[in-house]
Amino acid sequence: MITRLGFANVFVLDQDEARAFYVDKMGFVVTADVRLDSGFRWLAVAPDAGAETQLILIEPGPPMFDPESAESLRRLIAKGVLGAGVLHTDDCRATHRILAERGVTFLQEPAERPYGIEAVLRDNSGNWFSLTQRPG
Repeated sequence: MITRLGFANVFVLDQDEARAFYVDKMGFVVTADVRLDSGFRWLAVAPDAGAETQLILIEPGPPMFDPESAESLRRLIAKGVLGAGVLHTDDCRATHRILAERGVTFLQEPAERPYGIEAVLRDNSGNWFSLTQRPG
């Protein structure tokens, strides 16, 4: 049976720029950066080396997408309409302050919500994430 989610795709406009953003600004670590003979690049990052779930930073294109579909997805990414997920933190306000000082763009400042304290950030490609401190 399935026991957990290991990887999640985050579609980016440029893998090198995304790698720099996630490592230098978000504080993530690179867990894999492999180029296959087909030209496909497996670039994975995570909040730390032991994280159960990692993000695959992937440019839309072959072999997953035909050129027309890849271009459509690239336009949606750049438009900033794709939410990539929820990043948990123990202290939303402190994490927001640190990330903002590093140049991360926030769409919403930390605010009390029924599910905790949340801020919303955008990566350098346009994907947005909820940065959430759960109650308790």
